[in-house]
Amino acid sequence: MTEIALIPAPRRMTSAPSAASGTSGADEAFVLDDTTGIRAESGTEGVARWLRTAVGAATGLPLPPHRDGDGPSPLLLRIVPGLAERTGGPEAYRLHADARSLTVEGASAAGVFRGAQTLRQLLGPDAFRRAPVTARRAWRVPAGTVEDAPRFRWRGMMLDVARHFTPKEGVFRQLDLMAAHKLNVLHFHLSDDQGWRVEIERYPKLTEIASWRPRTKFGHRASPLWEEKPHGGHYTQDDIREIVAYAAERHISVVPEIDIPGHSQAAIAAYPELGNTDVIDTTSLTVWDTWGISHNVLAPTDNTLRFYEGVFEELLDLFPADAAAFSEFVHIGGDECPKDQWRRSPAAQARIRELGLADEDELQSWFVRHFDTWLAARGRRLIGWDEILEGGLAPGAAVSSWRGHGGGIAAARAGHDVVMCPEQEVYLDHRQDAGPDEPVPIGYVRTLEDVYRFEPVPPELTPEEARHVLGAQANVWTEVMEDAARVDYQTYPRLAAFAEVAWSALPAPADRDFTDFERRMAVHYRRLDALGVAYRPPTGPRPWQRRPGVPGRPIEGPPPAP
Repeated sequence: MTEIALIPAPRRMTSAPSAASGTSGADEAFVLDDTTGIRAESGTEGVARWLRTAVGAATGLPLPPHRDGDGPSPLLLRIVPGLAERTGGPEAYRLHADARSLTVEGASAAGVFRGAQTLRQLLGPDAFRRAPVTARRAWRVPAGTVEDAPRFRWRGMMLDVARHFTPKEGVFRQLDLMAAHKLNVLHFHLSDDQGWRVEIERYPKLTEIASWRPRTKFGHRASPLWEEKPHGGHYTQDDIREIVAYAAERHISVVPEIDIPGHSQAAIAAYPELGNTDVIDTTSLTVWDTWGISHNVLAPTDNTLRFYEGVFEELLDLFPADAAAFSEFVHIGGDECPKDQWRRSPAAQARIRELGLADEDELQSWFVRHFDTWLAARGRRLIGWDEILEGGLAPGAAVSSWRGHGGGIAAARAGHDVVMCPEQEVYLDHRQDAGPDEPVPIGYVRTLEDVYRFEPVPPELTPEEARHVLGAQANVWTEVMEDAARVDYQTYPRLAAFAEVAWSALPAPADRDFTDFERRMAVHYRRLDALGVAYRPPTGPRPWQRRPGVPGRPIEGPPPAP
């Protein structure tokens, strides 16, 4: 089994010896065919449904339920509680195949599901298709054993649907792609200056007004190009429930983000009273049609607090805390909040004096602490971008460290949990090559190898501090990704490299075997082809993937230290 190109790489993988020779024999295999059923023990029924839906569709095999006396050996799915202690946590799994049996067992249903993803890879790239492309009725699983468990508990991808909206079907597709790479957290960026994407029944203008902008900047914000047509969309509350349920079936947590108090111009355009009305005419604001950081931020008033409490009350119903492993988290953004309106606002200055705060940074901290307390009282945990450290970190809050490793180091040393997602390393909107053909080049060059050498745990942390690193996340910001094909191009194949970093027990970055990863990627590209992913080829963009004449934001030189 050592020749199998699994991504992410498992902890241990051994080939079974040939019964005839006692040596590793490629001819030994478990054969799935029309007679193969699935015996799903208690707790694994959802994995069996997924296998019939996905693998059954690709292979054309019925994979019916197997009962005693049904005939040939089944594909056995079972939960083995002791596996967690032996091999590392609830997502640990063990897959064993020989000529007579095929077993996928896990420490939990999530572990069995991760093992089922490995089984799909072992069947070959055609197992990733939507329907059979061959008349063969027998599929071989190479004999051997895979024992595996993830390095990190939080293995995330952030999808920005505020800048360019991803319809519901596109979100399902991203969840399927995440599951195929053993990722388990979708950070769902639902609001920003350029759009509001979730229905809030008590505030209908958030979808009537804030979910649409009249036009869109094409390229970087310095570009002179515009797409002169409205852009937008939103998810109904039932859409969100469906997305959360679909993710939970794949053992993926959906962490919603409503960005406050900055990145809020769309909400202010819908409800002008949320803005700093004593310094600007908020009734003249529209949903922002360009990129960057808007200076139109929320007013630090009781009215604003009550409004967003209403928003979060409805969100908590849509994103139940028991849906999956990290479902108790709610992301409140907290990043890039310019303070100039607060400095000029008599109301904001009065609030600073009333609360006995030192400055506007502490005012933002007060804003964040309010929602940390509010969420904690409802059994939830606040997480925000590392700017929430400014003015004092809210008790119990976790940090998404995006401006480098510094915020994560400071938070971990203070005893707060951290998700490492530094822009210098895992922002997938950044360009993949310095060549002139890269479409709308943004930021620093971050190649596939660069992402593969990303290390989420800063060496400055002690072992005790490092335990606060929940894991890592790759961020897909969509300012210059106007459709699904552009999202695919920027995200893949780099997300495959990130997935291995987050899952596998890799050595130090300088010692990682990128040549071996490239060898396995040669097979994995065929899986991505079968899934219809419009990834960036290793040789560079195809002609239709380029965007000639659309200005980007190339930054010369290496990225700053994280």
